Amino acid sequence: MFRFIGRRLLEAIPVMFIIITGTFFMQRFVPGGPFTQEKAVTPEVQRNLDAYYHLNDPLWKQYRDYLVGLTPKRFHPGELLNGLDLKAAFGVDFGPSFRYSNRTVNEIIADKLPVSLELGFWSLLVAMVVGMPLGIIAALRRNSWMDYLSSSVTMVGICVPTFVLGPLLVLFFGIRLGWFHASGWNDPSDRVLPCLTLGLVYAAYIGRLTRGGMLEVLQQDYIRTARAKGATEWRVIFRHAIRGGILPVVSFLGPAVANILTGSFVIETIFQIPGLGREFVTSAFNRDYTLVLGTVILYAGLIVLMNLLVDVAQVALNPKLKFE
Repeated sequence: MFRFIGRRLLEAIPVMFIIITGTFFMQRFVPGGPFTQEKAVTPEVQRNLDAYYHLNDPLWKQYRDYLVGLTPKRFHPGELLNGLDLKAAFGVDFGPSFRYSNRTVNEIIADKLPVSLELGFWSLLVAMVVGMPLGIIAALRRNSWMDYLSSSVTMVGICVPTFVLGPLLVLFFGIRLGWFHASGWNDPSDRVLPCLTLGLVYAAYIGRLTRGGMLEVLQQDYIRTARAKGATEWRVIFRHAIRGGILPVVSFLGPAVANILTGSFVIETIFQIPGLGREFVTSAFNRDYTLVLGTVILYAGLIVLMNLLVDVAQVALNPKLKFE
């Protein structure tokens, strides 16, 4: 397992390098810059700003200096618990923000990332709690009204995007019933609508995958053998069938977590949540080079980590698979 993990981490290095390089140069080739405003600054001020942020250096030198700042210089992962300080933990420096004076990208990430992670955690929990029971019930009651109802609900969830479902939930539960706030991230109740919006969409996918996986497993010989031995239906399902039935769901969780994080861009904008996704959208409009790069690198690293965890979990659940 350790060789497998080490090999996957080594394979991630060229992937991250390509992502960093592509994002860096694509930003530079876009017209305008971080200090382009409706009212243009004087040439003297523009030159001073470029000199301060080293934007007047050759492009290759800017690229080299940025890679040097990203190179880990220490390894103290315990420092991450002290405010998600990437610089203290690994010596990674994403540089200063071009649009927020006296703030670094590391500070912005440490401030905004916990909000996005909390939103993603509760949304994923909603997706699992709603999606898996729907899929299991549909598989156990195949071709019954419960199966048709579950399949219809999941189909609606797949077809309705988050930017449509979110305003509908706000209109009904926030404005008409007044149960929840339409925006914000202050009270615990403010988590309900955005997490439901993001989680219900992925609950539909998880429900469909769970149904398909359970139907395939329930037809296997070892399930018939367990029933022939007199095992209760509850034991057959939760002791034998569900372990193999959720394998498609486990495979889906890696891309799902990535989609939940990227989908939070829309959710955080709709519900005015002060998370990293909303900050990423703002930084893209403001052409804040370093903040865009730092956010892209962070999300790419999280996606690589989640895919690795999913691969390990698949082998743990399925003895037929090996770490190869």
